[in-house]
Amino acid sequence: MFTRKYSIFRGSFGTITQCAEMADVNAMEKKLAEYKCDTNEATCLKLVRFPEDVEDDGTTFHPEYSHQLFGDDEVAFGYKGLQIQLFYTAGNLSTLFKVKYSSKVTDTFDCVEADDVEGKIREIIPAGFTSNTDDFISLLEKEANFKPFGTMLHSYTVHNEEAEQLTYQIHKADISCPGFQEYHERLQTFLMWFIETASFLDIDDDRWDFFLVFEKYNKDGETLYATVGYMTVYNYYVYPDKTRPRVSQMLILPPFQGEGHGAQLLEAVHRFYCSLPKVQDITAEDPSENYVKLRDYVLTKLCQNLPSFDADKLHLGFSADMIREAQEKLKINKKHARRVYEILRLRATDMSDEEKARAYRLEVKKRLFGPYRVEMMEGPRMEERGCASALRRLRRRRSCDLQMNPGEMKICWRLCSAFILRRISDLGWRTSGCFFFLRHVIFFLFFFFLFFFFLQSKWTFFDFIS
Repeated sequence: MFTRKYSIFRGSFGTITQCAEMADVNAMEKKLAEYKCDTNEATCLKLVRFPEDVEDDGTTFHPEYSHQLFGDDEVAFGYKGLQIQLFYTAGNLSTLFKVKYSSKVTDTFDCVEADDVEGKIREIIPAGFTSNTDDFISLLEKEANFKPFGTMLHSYTVHNEEAEQLTYQIHKADISCPGFQEYHERLQTFLMWFIETASFLDIDDDRWDFFLVFEKYNKDGETLYATVGYMTVYNYYVYPDKTRPRVSQMLILPPFQGEGHGAQLLEAVHRFYCSLPKVQDITAEDPSENYVKLRDYVLTKLCQNLPSFDADKLHLGFSADMIREAQEKLKINKKHARRVYEILRLRATDMSDEEKARAYRLEVKKRLFGPYRVEMMEGPRMEERGCASALRRLRRRRSCDLQMNPGEMKICWRLCSAFILRRISDLGWRTSGCFFFLRHVIFFLFFFFLFFFFLQSKWTFFDFIS
């Protein structure tokens, strides 16, 4: 009895000890959770024009993505009140980099290490930045010496309630421009924060073209320029003597988004390449949904003035004239031309008219179902041709090498079963019910055993079925 009571007491004591340990662990986890920071909120970006902008929180903007530096969770561990300051002068993008926090996990816990936030940021920002605010403010005085790189392609104005009319310029630059390579190294750091799958470019390749957007503004009676956004384009070779410009990256910085600069930039770039006779067409590398919408708008705006896309001709359907004119005059390929046609036809269609609305839907369905219809028609033929080709290759083995490894046996059986099913289908047996099922099972089992029998014989199965 005493032993039993002692064991019960010991078991209860062990349970109490485990509960106490779990409570301690949970308390520790709660304390450590206080040292986790959302890196999108903690990272503060700023384009500085005037000294007072440094302390003005109204000019701060935050990243959309930070997973490339801080992992999929986009969390930095080890800090309370973390603030990563990345301030840039508006034009030349001279950089101020500072890391601030109210407390660090190592101040409270000896055996826990904090993430190396500063080291991760240093991986993407080029050398030459400053960590002193006074030195950064002194760099603002040199902004008057900054001028846009390359040649100006286009100038436009945007109405602003405060400044009435703001002037913007689009320039084309390349690596031969003095100082551009260092400027681009600072500019491309924004990609990591706003393009989900961004990567830095190797701009030593002279096939890269760069298109930059700048805003003109006045400061103390002087005309200065602020960086608005940019686009990179790579010129691929097309046989025999053409090129295919492909948009690689495009970014309008957040303070300027929603003002139409993306459309102005894309249209200016498109018009530039349209003027080059060696350009085949203009494409984009892995375009995002927002880019596709922007491209639809720009291409529709350009195509609506072409004679073949006239409103009177849209109801006749997508024509060869549309393909030819879009290709020759605007360097637009067939796929994009078709997309533009559907947008313009939708605009010209009275959707309240059932007959016209139905005709439009059928036209869209024709494009959507076309590839699947061809695949359904050609699939069995291609499968049979592929089977026949494989059988001819395997037939050459003859009896000189009948031993197959398991991988070859598996491929063989899959080819033969496809062949058998195809032959059964060609016989045109169209019965229903259990007779249909049993007939297929009997034939399938017969050929199955026949297949393995001939693999062990002096003949080959493929000689037999041929």
